[in-house]
Amino acid sequence: MSANTALLSRNLLKNRVEHRREDLEDLLADPSYFQAIFHTLTKVKELYQGQAELGYANESMANHNLSLQDGLYKLRSETKEAFDDAKALEARWAELQREQKDVYQRFTSQFFLMRLRHATTAQDDASENLPSTFMRPSSSETPSAGSTGKEEDDVVKEFRAMRKVYHKRVVWGDRWAAGQVAWRDD
Repeated sequence: MSANTALLSRNLLKNRVEHRREDLEDLLADPSYFQAIFHTLTKVKELYQGQAELGYANESMANHNLSLQDGLYKLRSETKEAFDDAKALEARWAELQREQKDVYQRFTSQFFLMRLRHATTAQDDASENLPSTFMRPSSSETPSAGSTGKEEDDVVKEFRAMRKVYHKRVVWGDRWAAGQVAWRDD
């Protein structure tokens, strides 16, 4: 490169820098001039274009969301109703389970054992009271010289039958207590 060319490029660079400096001072001094230059810059135009595109996309999504809003509210209320129905059915289920437990309690082996024991005690009491009742006639009956043999035989047969039932119940109760009785669940 020649000396003249180097000198010329230095002068051009110096003029540009001075020219730029004057332009910068003018830009800072005049806001409308600054705005006019600023908005003509390519980078700024691209930023504004991107911002506008984002705004349009945002508005489009907002409109789409608003169009779905009624369906969402309807679905939300249906879901709440279904949830409330499920909770009510769950509460009803618990109530029915309690009722079922109360009903089926009468068919448990413990309940049967209790009934067997009560029936055994009642049978023992009834069979022990039968001879006493036969021996003491009620006050409405007229005293007779004695009971007939047929009445005594009937009382003895009834007493033996009652004691037989009592002893069978005692045997079953003893077997049950010994673990020899098993209840099928079917």
